[in-house]
Amino acid sequence: MAILMRTALFVPGNRPDRIEKAFNTEADVIIIDLEDAVPLSEKESSRSNVREKVTQFANRMILVRVNALGSPFIKGDLNEIIIEGVNGIILPKVEKTDDIHDINKLLLEVEKKRSFPEGSIHLFPLIESAAAVQHIYEIVSAKTKPERLYTVAFGAADYTFDMGIEMTMEGNELSYARSRIAIACKAAGIAPPIDTPFMIDLKNTEALLSDARRAKELGFQGKLVIHPNQVEPCNRLFSPTPEEIAKAEKIVQAFEEAEAASIAAIQLEGKFIDYPVAKRSKDILALAAAIRKKE
Repeated sequence: MAILMRTALFVPGNRPDRIEKAFNTEADVIIIDLEDAVPLSEKESSRSNVREKVTQFANRMILVRVNALGSPFIKGDLNEIIIEGVNGIILPKVEKTDDIHDINKLLLEVEKKRSFPEGSIHLFPLIESAAAVQHIYEIVSAKTKPERLYTVAFGAADYTFDMGIEMTMEGNELSYARSRIAIACKAAGIAPPIDTPFMIDLKNTEALLSDARRAKELGFQGKLVIHPNQVEPCNRLFSPTPEEIAKAEKIVQAFEEAEAASIAAIQLEGKFIDYPVAKRSKDILALAAAIRKKE
């Protein structure tokens, strides 16, 4: 199943009012957070908020960020929040392939208990440390039965803290990690990754767009966002423009006509078109169709 993920909006699991507001945005995905945004004293009580809002908004694409493997909350999180309407979990602090296999075992137990089809809960590991970046290809290549890893998301706040460096407006410090993550996902044959939230200045839309554009240019399909005002700009940036759609339609039509005549390489308006170019154009049209369907 292809998931539209131009934007994935985080909202604290202990704030029902904010959860309600999040579902009133145009974010493609809503991530209800039980980890960093929830104080220790409210970790367990917040799960009822999650269940209530998932039931209320079960028609939306919903992920839950659970607490990390090894935490005292992970099993309770999974047992209580995996209900009808939850499409997957964001798993923080993933650093090795064993983490993928361990969470798969826990998810299988819950799916069996709920009589859910095996593998129905998608997995989205968070890559947020030097060790995770170093082991990224092994992580995204980990094979579980059933297969459930959809893609990964990058968490630059913890990554830069782990590295002992500062996040900057220019984002040069993230280029290596972003590149490795995007290349690993492509090489492993999974969906393109989701980029880190932009947290330096929540009111600076131009800086947000510059940061998101850098990620898009490296192969990311969308961005984690932490404020409703970040949704529209990022949705727009990660959507094909009318000009891109029109160009893709021309390319696909011309290439299909050439292919029918046993020709596999053509020129269109001075540009060389072959199978990879045609495939990229079809991907653009598929994304545009998914956006129209959502709207």
